[in-house]
Amino acid sequence: MTSQGLYHKIGVAMGIRIKDIADAVGVSSTTVSLVLNNKPGAGDELRMKILRAAKDLGYTGPRSAKAGSLCLLHIARHGHTINRDHDVFIADYIEGLSQGSKLAGYSLEIVMFKLAPMEQVLETALGKAADGFIVLGTELSREDIESFQVIRKPLVFIDTYHEFLNFDFVDMNNEDSVFLLLSHLYSMGHRSIGFVKGKIETRNIRLREMGFLAGLQKLGLEADKSFIFSVDQTFHGAYSDMKSILAQHPRLPTALICSNDIIASGCLRAFSKSGIRVPEDISIGGFDDLPLSAISDPPLTTIQVSKAQIGRMAIQLLVSRIQEETNMPAVKVLIGGRLIERNSVKRIDSPSEAEGDTA
Repeated sequence: MTSQGLYHKIGVAMGIRIKDIADAVGVSSTTVSLVLNNKPGAGDELRMKILRAAKDLGYTGPRSAKAGSLCLLHIARHGHTINRDHDVFIADYIEGLSQGSKLAGYSLEIVMFKLAPMEQVLETALGKAADGFIVLGTELSREDIESFQVIRKPLVFIDTYHEFLNFDFVDMNNEDSVFLLLSHLYSMGHRSIGFVKGKIETRNIRLREMGFLAGLQKLGLEADKSFIFSVDQTFHGAYSDMKSILAQHPRLPTALICSNDIIASGCLRAFSKSGIRVPEDISIGGFDDLPLSAISDPPLTTIQVSKAQIGRMAIQLLVSRIQEETNMPAVKVLIGGRLIERNSVKRIDSPSEAEGDTA
């Protein structure tokens, strides 16, 4: 018997996986999955080669869609970031997760937790028959994430990232993305640049602040601690907090980077109510490119996050863990952002304008 025939008989007995076909052809499992699901992404010659290999190896099809299910754990620990203001942002994640699940032949269940203790989250997850979990980690602390070690099924965390934890993460590249916005402000003549962060720290907001400080150093600019402001993450909270800050008539930079668009929108309103014009008196940049950023007054320059892509990537990684049963090390994926230029940033031409002013 030939080695191919032997492999074929063993494969039939054990159940051929997508990875087996990928190894036989010398391509990725993703490419094989696209071909088997009749999706674009492979040339005709390669497509025929994959289909022929699948037939020769005795591949009988993917796991039953009825038996294949994934679960998104949508967790709001304190609600200052995951709230109604942020629903549109989360909806884009869900769209990407839904698309990825459908492509892979899995159903997707969404379970929401609002201000629930971690014990309840974990107990619910342990009782689920899902093959794997996507966890929205925005408001989860490092300790919260570590507690998921009791879940003995594949897990992928999105919208957060932690070094030194043996879990899979798919997140935006916060630090590089902030530098995109910082570099844009620098190219527009700004040398006095501040940062508005959230009072309740999340990992993403912390990474954006770290990226801001590192970016200042890279551009040869001095970090002025008096130009770092802290406000609530909700729209009304950010408005109220920034209005209170402005009432003290602080010295202001010529430009501010806000941790996200919700904070930026609250700040825009506070500046307007305080008689400070944007961008004439101060330039504002945001992060996330929420729909409200395009219709704010003025429209907001911001960073566009590839949320749907993050969702699809998370599903690909999770399904790979489930179907291929690999013991590969933890995977941490960071996806970059894109600068969206609008009208909230003013070009500064004279050195005196770049020195900042007093509100």
